[in-house]
Parts: sequence; C-alpha cells; structure tokens
Amino acid sequence: MKIILTQEVSGLGAPGDIVEVKNGYGRNYLLPQGFAIAWTKGAEKQVTVIKRARSAREIRDLGHANEVKGQLEGLKVSLKARAGDGGRLFGSVTPAEIVDAVKAAGGPTLDRRRLELSGAIKSTGSYPVRIKLHPDVTAKFDLNVVQG
Repeated sequence: MKIILTQEVSGLGAPGDIVEVKNGYGRNYLLPQGFAIAWTKGAEKQVTVIKRARSAREIRDLGHANEVKGQLEGLKVSLKARAGDGGRLFGSVTPAEIVDAVKAAGGPTLDRRRLELSGAIKSTGSYPVRIKLHPDVTAKFDLNVVQG
C-alpha cells in the first residue's frame, strides 16, 4: 500500500514522504490516526505543500542544529507540577509541557514530537530528556520536576 505521511513516524519517515507499507498497518493504524493519507496523483501534489510547511519550522541545517544543541545543554529547565505526598504527580508530564518549560527557561521553540523520553514522568525529580534536532544531532538536557 502506498501512502503519503502527514506527520513524522519513527522508523518510517517524515511528513511529505511517500512510503510503501503493509496494507494492515496503513489501513488500520496510519490512516485512522491521521499520520498519513492514501496515495493518489492528486494527493502527490499536496506533498509539495506539506514539505514547504515542514521546511519552514524545521531547523535549517547542521550548523543551526548544533547551535540549538548548545543552547539546550546549557539550560536549567524546571517544571512545576501538582503532586501529592511523597512527590507522586497527579497525572504525568506531557511533551507539550516540557516544550513550554524549555521556552519559559529562555530556550528555543521545539517540536514536541521530536522529544524522546525514557518513560512516563509520574513523580518529582530530575529526568534526562533527549530531542532529535536533526538526523545527525541529538541534544540532551535534564528536566527538573518540582512540586508546585
């Protein structure tokens, strides 16, 4: 089955890529979740629009990615979250909250879909966060979750 990705899918491709996947994976997961659209000649013309939007928000090049990496690794990112006794959070920390905390700490605007967490953040403490800025550049910073 030929599809056009509308969002980044790990291990498959970036928005605007035309990929071949198994029928079940495309029909039962990618299409209903909105990660892709079915390939047609008309839809292929939309690929240029998708790629243009991607290039506008994507980090420009390797040098810019390294510059952003330097900014991120020098940041002290702290996030206040509601927590009960013993530091256990009510709910968990989402990637969108992490992106907002980075922005509040004076960091650059990031894409929440590029964040890589080792697991769910459900208690206060310090957590390592990785973000893939460029295919060759991955930045790491510590997120400090405090009770607030």
